[in-house]
Amino acid sequence: MKLMGIEAVYRKPRTSKANPEHKVFPYLLKGLKIERPNQVFAADITYIPMAKGFVYLVAVIDWNSRYILSWRLSNSLETGFCKEALEDALAQATPEIFNTDQGSQFTSDDFVKPVLAPVLK
Repeated sequence: MKLMGIEAVYRKPRTSKANPEHKVFPYLLKGLKIERPNQVFAADITYIPMAKGFVYLVAVIDWNSRYILSWRLSNSLETGFCKEALEDALAQATPEIFNTDQGSQFTSDDFVKPVLAPVLK
């Protein structure tokens, strides 16, 4: 299928839909050499297809070590499960940079405030 440029047709969730009312943050990693733990954390959401719908998985990792700091599953794309994973990761360490896409879960006030708290002190 890949060689022929075709793919299965089925409904896929859009996990990175931006909210136009949320702030857009700059990309800070271009040209950055990641050399140490706690320099950059990243979070992303993916989906796991189930017999009837999807389950969503968010994971927070340290980019240097590729260590999974925390993860959560949810049956909806509401922000709560992302915030819980974030809080667990931040309880272990504070990164210099926290990288995500611009999806509405990651640009919501509930998610952004804990990320920016160390910077605003």
